[in-house]
Amino acid sequence: MTGLRRSIPLRSLPLLALCLALAAPLRAQLVPNLGGQRSGISSFQFLKIGADARGAAMGEATVATANDVGALFWNPAGLTNITENQAVFSHAAWLVDLSHDFVGAAYMLGGSDVVGLSFTSLSTDPMPVTTEYMPRGTGNYFRYGDIAVGATYARKMTDQFSFGATVRYVRETIGELHTDAVLVDIGTYYMMGIGSSRFSVVVTNFGNNVKPAGSAVTGSGVSVSSFQDFSPPTMFKLGYAFEPWQDETNRLTVSVQLNHPNDNAENVRLGGEYEFDRMLFLRAGVKRTIGESLFGRSTSSAEDVSFGAGVRIPLGITTANVDYAYTNFNELGTVHRISVALTY
Repeated sequence: MTGLRRSIPLRSLPLLALCLALAAPLRAQLVPNLGGQRSGISSFQFLKIGADARGAAMGEATVATANDVGALFWNPAGLTNITENQAVFSHAAWLVDLSHDFVGAAYMLGGSDVVGLSFTSLSTDPMPVTTEYMPRGTGNYFRYGDIAVGATYARKMTDQFSFGATVRYVRETIGELHTDAVLVDIGTYYMMGIGSSRFSVVVTNFGNNVKPAGSAVTGSGVSVSSFQDFSPPTMFKLGYAFEPWQDETNRLTVSVQLNHPNDNAENVRLGGEYEFDRMLFLRAGVKRTIGESLFGRSTSSAEDVSFGAGVRIPLGITTANVDYAYTNFNELGTVHRISVALTY
């Protein structure tokens, strides 16, 4: 017990106590119906799509493993773990011919502060307008697209505790309708002082309810301009990660994460990453709804298992990390992602 007390600086305890004190009422406010099914009550669903291949390959069990520029999406506090300025581009051939892209950059200010910018988009090719009497198309086309632009700030408060926040402008466009919002992510990253164990608490996409603006014409020719409001896809996440095996050449990271969304059932993510000689990476992950068996096929969630690999390539003045991820969505198909991150 004495050794444990020595490993955690006393100055970290007030910060940890404050986070735990805030987490309980915040969680109760954000997600009051523990275990309930709440599908279809939130907007901006594209904000749930993982940003990069590394995190996707690990089953998105990422809030406690975010230690690179991908933390712009997974956990803003994780930006304090970078040791060089970084930029990333990630592309996913998403389901039903959608295209998902993420671009981000993180810059170290010196000392304990890091800032970053990110851009996310989900889009498709123009689609034909159809009606009840013209099911093959009217000759007109419409577009669907989502964008998000975020600014992130992270600070290492102590040697063990980091805090970060992202303010994000979001816009969704469907034909003549558009929905706009400003949302906030808040994250913490705590080194527990027991081996490499770390613990993270993250709240994503927190903000006010939103409703579409503009007008739409129904199949019968009636113009509609009044719509119901929807909440953003707020999610409360708890994550824990550690290295059960680590030496000069090998490193194995295991991460477990509990997600509590405001628009669906609670789920658990389990992920792992094997690193060889700081050059080669193998990853795998699984998602399960609370109550499901860890093994076998998921019966209550579209997303199931994921795999991936990565390689680090020195390129003189920079270093490139190239990562790939495969995710199985059962009946919906599969998703392939590729990410390229560069130091600068």
